[in-house]
Parts: sequence; C-alpha cells; structure tokens
Amino acid sequence: MGELLFVYGTLKRGFPNHRYLKGSKFVGRGRTKEKYALYVAAVPYVVKGMRVSHILGEVYEVSKRTLSEIDRLEGHPEHYRREKVEIVLEDGRILRCWLYFFPRPLGRLEPSGEFRGGALS
Repeated sequence: MGELLFVYGTLKRGFPNHRYLKGSKFVGRGRTKEKYALYVAAVPYVVKGMRVSHILGEVYEVSKRTLSEIDRLEGHPEHYRREKVEIVLEDGRILRCWLYFFPRPLGRLEPSGEFRGGALS
C-alpha cells in the first residue's frame, strides 16, 4: 500500500495541479477530523492552531515517488509542512493521511473549509 494523501486545493480533481496525482488511486472525499483554518491567497493554505472549520477535500493513495514530487511542488518542509492527520471519509471510515500545512495565515479566511477556486482580487 502507498501513502495516503489528503488534498484540499489545487491538487483536487478539476484543478491545475491534479495532474501530479495521475496514476494515483482515488480513495474518497472527506474532511479533517479536527478543525483548522483555510485561507486563500493565490492558492489555498491550511493553518493549524486556529479551529475554524473542518477542511473538505479528497484522499488519494500515492506512491512514495508521487509524494516526493508533490513535496517539491509544495516546497516541503520550507514552505508547506506535511503532517499526518485524521480524515473522516464520507462513508465514516477514519484514515491517517498526509496534509500540507502553512505556518501562518495568508490571504482571506474561507470559513466553509472548502476551496472552490479563485484568489484574492
């Protein structure tokens, strides 16, 4: 089994960076078990320590190579920092998945916890 990755922004289906997940297995839609804060500037950012909402996204099973490529895309660990969190899938299963966090708020707060596209004007 590969690594489980929770994506909430431009890696989701229908967004420009989804191509990095080509060949990865879609596990399901879900949300973070804990509440965090989703901010949107040019791209979305999830910030720990601010309990605003559950973050909505998708879970994929990825190879170590794919995870390494996405680490480079996300600038882990200098820009984003990848950490394991619990994700609740739509069917109720709870999985421990990697999620990329940003160290500080940036942009506008998205209180719904769902990135739908767009950026600051």
